[in-house]
Parts: sequence; structure tokens; C-alpha cells
Amino acid sequence: MKEAMYYKKGDEKQVYCLLCPHYCKISEGKVGKCRVRKNIDGTLYAINYGKVTSYAYDPMEKKPLYHFHPGSTIFSVGSFGCNLACEFCQNWEIVHKESLLMEISDEDIISLGKAKDSIGIAYTYNEPSIWFEYILDISKKMKEVGLKNILVTNGYINEEPLREILPYIDAMNIDLKSINDFFYKTLCRGSLEPVMRTIEIGSKSTHVEVTSLLIDGENTSLEEVEKLAEKIAKINPSIPLHLSRYFPAYKMKIMPTNIETLVKARNIAKRHLEYVYIGNAWGIDSNSYCPKCYNKLVERHLSGEIVGIEHGKCKKCQYNVNFKY
Repeated sequence: MKEAMYYKKGDEKQVYCLLCPHYCKISEGKVGKCRVRKNIDGTLYAINYGKVTSYAYDPMEKKPLYHFHPGSTIFSVGSFGCNLACEFCQNWEIVHKESLLMEISDEDIISLGKAKDSIGIAYTYNEPSIWFEYILDISKKMKEVGLKNILVTNGYINEEPLREILPYIDAMNIDLKSINDFFYKTLCRGSLEPVMRTIEIGSKSTHVEVTSLLIDGENTSLEEVEKLAEKIAKINPSIPLHLSRYFPAYKMKIMPTNIETLVKARNIAKRHLEYVYIGNAWGIDSNSYCPKCYNKLVERHLSGEIVGIEHGKCKKCQYNVNFKY
């Protein structure tokens, strides 16, 4: 437990959290919507500091990050809680339920970030932005030893804390639930604008990829998919977009997304974006191709292997491609 950053004190031992756009007003003894920031005697504490619920070694592509060190391994770690409440949450057990917690020393987590050919740490599984104080401390130490820091995030964070942590973050996958604010309000208990701001600010400072989970009948209209792609393209058309297949989870029992829906959505999004992928679905081509000449850049049949990039350009046509490696 550590005193939280980004809050102010109010009257009668109340505090106001400033970390995310909820701006929770928290009474003494209570927690914010994220469940991890608690008012203890008029001081806000991050009760998740240094506490881990889940960890694993993953391929970078699983984050998903297709354009950041393809084929590499990353140590993934997460805590508990979230500042959204998505009815289709894929990790609801660690987000909404009491989970088995463990504490890992700074030295050990850095060692884990180096082991098994890992190039660093991905902060994931639950929402990492509400683990802010811990990630800020650890990411600085990771950078000192030459390791990478990755955020897999819903992007629901205020601008000031985002800008403070970005210098230590090497890549982000930002979950854009929908381009419809009504979807955010009704199914996620949040709002769209802060997420778009995170994508815009983040993409100017670090490597960013975007994931959208497509749910038939909720956010899969062709008009909405095109609008989503257009909005990302206005920020940067080379931002990779991952259109992920939904499966029933938590409170939502809708049938899995139709593969045809995903293919149509990909084709529409590619009118505006250079790199669009379908995720969480078997039998779909996940290779990367040059947006200009369609030369294969990365082969992902077994694991990510760079086959068509040299000095940041397509080997065939010399087009500048958006890859970090």
C-alpha cells in the first residue's frame, strides 16, 4: 500500500481522485470505482501497490502487438480492479472478484522481465492505469536496465498522469470499445472522449496499436466500423487496428461474433488504415503486408518473423513501414 498520486483532499476527510475521468469522490473508509484507491483517514492510498494476481510469459503478438518486436517474448503481469465495468469483460474474475494476491519484490519482477528471453514487462490482464504508482516506479527501473515497458490498457486515464508515465512506456495497446459514446455509457460505464485523447497523445510519444472487440448487434454496423477507422486514421493512418472476435463472458451472453462480420469490418477499415488485423479467430491470415506494394513484411505462421523489412522500409518498394524492432 502506498499513498496515491493525483488526488486532492476535501472536507470531512473526503478525497477526490484525479487519476481517471470518473473523478471519484471517496468518503473515509471507501474505495473508488476501480476498487483499488481507498480513503484511509482522509488520505488516498493505492491498495494494489506491488500486489499481483496473474503473470505469464507470452508472445508479443498475444498482447496484441503485431508491429512491436515481432516474434519476441514478454513477461505479462497484472493486479486487480478496473475503472470501467464492461458487461463483456474477458478477465472479470480478477477485475470484479477477490483474487489470490501475492507480492513480488522489485528485484524479482525485474529478473522475471529478463528471464526466458523476455524483452521486458507488459502490464495487462486487469486495467494497468489504476496500478499507476507501482507501474511508474517499476517502469523507471526497467528502463535503467534496458528492458521494455508495455501497457495493455482501456485508455481511460486523465491527461496529466498519462503524460507523466509515457516517457517510460515503449508501446501501448489501447482498447477502443466502440466509436459510440452511448455504447461506452451503457455497456462500459465510461465515455469515449478520454480514450480517443489517450490514443492521440500516446501515438505522439510511443508505439501505439488499437484493439476493438466486435460484438454482433452492438458495435458492428458497417457505418460504425468505418467511422472508427476514420477517427483513428485522422490521428495516424499507420496505427495498426486489431478487430477482435467476441466470445460470451461475464454478463453478456450474445453468440460469438460471426467471422463474416469480422472480414467485412476489416475490409472497410482498410479503406482508411494501412494495417488491419482480425484477432481471436482461427484460420485468418495474420501476416503483415506492405500497404503500398503488398509485399509480405512479417510472417506469423508459427511466430512473428520479419521477412520483408530492412532499415524500416519495405524491401521491395522502400515504403516506410510502422514497425519497431
